[in-house]
Amino acid sequence: METVSSARFAASAIIPLVILAGMIAFVLWPGNSILNIGIPLPDVTIERIEFHDRLIVAYIRNTGPETVSIAQADVNDRILPAAIEPSKTIERLAEAKVVIPFDWIAGQPYEVGVTTSDGTRFSKAVAAAAPTPLPDAGQVSLMTLIGTYVGVIPVLIGLLWLPFLKRLSNSSYMFFISFTAGLLIFLGIDALVEANEISVENLAGVFKGPMLIAAVTVVSFLVLVYVSERLVSRTKRQLASSFAIATMIAVGIGLHNLGEGLAIGSAMLIGEVALSTFLIVGFTIHNSTEGLAIVSPLARERPKIIRVIALGLIAGVPAIIGTWIGGFTPSPLASTVFLSVGAGAVFQVVYAIFKFAGKSSEHFRSGNVIAGVSAGMLVMYLTALLI
Repeated sequence: METVSSARFAASAIIPLVILAGMIAFVLWPGNSILNIGIPLPDVTIERIEFHDRLIVAYIRNTGPETVSIAQADVNDRILPAAIEPSKTIERLAEAKVVIPFDWIAGQPYEVGVTTSDGTRFSKAVAAAAPTPLPDAGQVSLMTLIGTYVGVIPVLIGLLWLPFLKRLSNSSYMFFISFTAGLLIFLGIDALVEANEISVENLAGVFKGPMLIAAVTVVSFLVLVYVSERLVSRTKRQLASSFAIATMIAVGIGLHNLGEGLAIGSAMLIGEVALSTFLIVGFTIHNSTEGLAIVSPLARERPKIIRVIALGLIAGVPAIIGTWIGGFTPSPLASTVFLSVGAGAVFQVVYAIFKFAGKSSEHFRSGNVIAGVSAGMLVMYLTALLI
């Protein structure tokens, strides 16, 4: 009887899959014309444009339903000879590189277009041409310097708040814990907004940017909640719990800064970021609050300085890595995914902070908490105006 029951259980799982496979095979069977209604339209996305010495290079992706063939390329509606690598024929979702010999002028606007064999043209405009940085020692140093200024230094500055936080009363301490939650809520929302902007402007529609952002954010949140619960449950010491919260905050901020670095590097690649002193100062002020968020849970403990610095590096160094990746191998898909993961991580940290603070003597729904969350979001908004 047990064998028969097991067979029925297995059949109940397999039979629906077999029926579904049969339906799909029927629709896709060669020669089946049941769904041959209309003509599938081609769709080619120009993901990015690079400017090299007397060359314009466009990276394109076939985001349509069928294989396409590229017939010609043009710059500002002027048809030009072009090399298409690896082939003029591009399979669905495959990439190709279009190399166009052209004496471009820095600072001038250009529109690059490609036309498929059926006469459909796709184009992308660049507001101001700028030389594409190459991964040489000088450019790597520049990217490292920028990542350090916008990521590492501001976070380390924020860590200097720790001695001040140690002297606070319980009610003031609760205010700053809530202030941390407000900072992180703003960071999470900011990451989602940035991810959506990238997906709308640069990500091909076939990738369903808004749904990708939602799915990655929710999944990363749930996975990190599970991991953090396991991490905290393994110890009953308050210090370990506080340090675990601080570590999660550092990781969440690090993922956010990785996405921020990707965006900065990608913008530098196409000449859309004016790296002025004012911009660097704005990032420094805005991101210095991240260090405050990291040390707030440790204000009632006596952590080792080396551990605090390590947390700051966990949060800040990813900005450098993101700048490298974005500046030399930009990918709208990667930027969207990393920003979404960062948002999920930040929201998970907010959830952990609420649980952590809820165990204190003062109830988490007090006036200090509401004021702290509001103040944190307001400070992040005001400092964001400087960028």
